Amino acid sequence: MTAIAVLGVGRVGAAVARTALQGGYDVRVAGSGAVEDIALLAEIVIPGARAMSAEAAVEDADMVILAVPLSKYRTVDPGPLAGKVVVDAMNYWAPADGPIAEFEDSRLTSSEIVTRHLHGARLVKTLNHIGYHDLEDHRTPPGTPGRRALGVASDDEPAARAVMDLIDRFGYDPVYSGPLSTGAAFQPGTEIFNGAFAREAFERELGHANGTRLSA
Repeated sequence: MTAIAVLGVGRVGAAVARTALQGGYDVRVAGSGAVEDIALLAEIVIPGARAMSAEAAVEDADMVILAVPLSKYRTVDPGPLAGKVVVDAMNYWAPADGPIAEFEDSRLTSSEIVTRHLHGARLVKTLNHIGYHDLEDHRTPPGTPGRRALGVASDDEPAARAVMDLIDRFGYDPVYSGPLSTGAAFQPGTEIFNGAFAREAFERELGHANGTRLSA
């Protein structure tokens, strides 16, 4: 896997794109503005990334990373994403973004709602529980003592494994939590979202969180 498309060129998308470049990926970026404007931004903020339309960026990408505001997720065309491994790095955080009715149902995670719109995509939840500054600053080589861990949730295990390879190349220990519903353990407001954990501590927190969810 070599080609990554990042949809969204805000602070999160730019940090993800730079980290992917450092991981050795061919990175294409797309945003809501004109390609020419995105190209100028990319030249300054994400040197090495190629600016394209969303459709062109996704077409030949091995993996797509969604880093748009969650309130805009329905602007993402599901057609070109069918069959693609798609990373959902978005969050629902009502105190910051205001309440969104469809995400107020606590029985579902935000990713479980997003995947209904992106029908056909192989959705994986991760990269949502690390700050954009930390993503670039905390990365370390495999085997580093205390290496930070990141959770990966998906109903598609092969897609999850592909994303776990990406997380490792990004500089973090990937931890598969299970299906998309288990991504609740690292949504905003959780211990995992609010902290930074090495693998063993991360797995312990994950067990606590999912045990609580199952018994709720």
